Amino acid sequence: MKIEKLTEDKIRIIIDASDIKLKNLDIKDILSKAIERQGFFLDILEKAKDEVGFNADGCKLLIEAFSNSEDVFVFTITKYSSDNKTKTFTPSIGLKVKRKSLDYSNKQALYKLNSFDEFCDFCESLTKNYKFDVKKLSKNTYLYLYNDTYYFFMKNITVDDNSLKHFYSIASEFLTPVHYSNNFESKLLEHGKQIIKGNAIATGIKYFTK
Repeated sequence: MKIEKLTEDKIRIIIDASDIKLKNLDIKDILSKAIERQGFFLDILEKAKDEVGFNADGCKLLIEAFSNSEDVFVFTITKYSSDNKTKTFTPSIGLKVKRKSLDYSNKQALYKLNSFDEFCDFCESLTKNYKFDVKKLSKNTYLYLYNDTYYFFMKNITVDDNSLKHFYSIASEFLTPVHYSNNFESKLLEHGKQIIKGNAIATGIKYFTK
């Protein structure tokens, strides 16, 4: 299990199938309204408080679940302050789970990153784990800076679904998926600063990995 503090009010948790099995659950339990999932997330919140200082006591939570494989699951937890402050978090405060999935027929993909270093770490991971030629993924991959946020954009994806599924699995550990739209692409092109063009992944691997 990996816990990242994105902001003071938001964390990202990356877990794999073995983490879920330790709790004698399956992903259907977690994404349903089963009472077991309450304990699962309470354990995560305690761990997040100890490791990254994310204190959700007395807060309402929005939990978004993202999965692009059967092995890796990404949860984003956002807290909202409650008018009725309490000293401890209780399961009676509603948890909302919104599951996201990727459309493998979509030939565009958009991600946001917290920093340029995060992009470099992503490229580093690809050199160790990627199962096919990066250049075959898409010749049109770009890194933009827009409103103080980095965006990684892929266009005209050309690999098969299995290869793309593996790529998304790795990407989910470093990048946050963003809903793609032609309007947002236009904003990136018009107002964003292009950091790397052409094949951003290949360039990142060549110049920013060990």
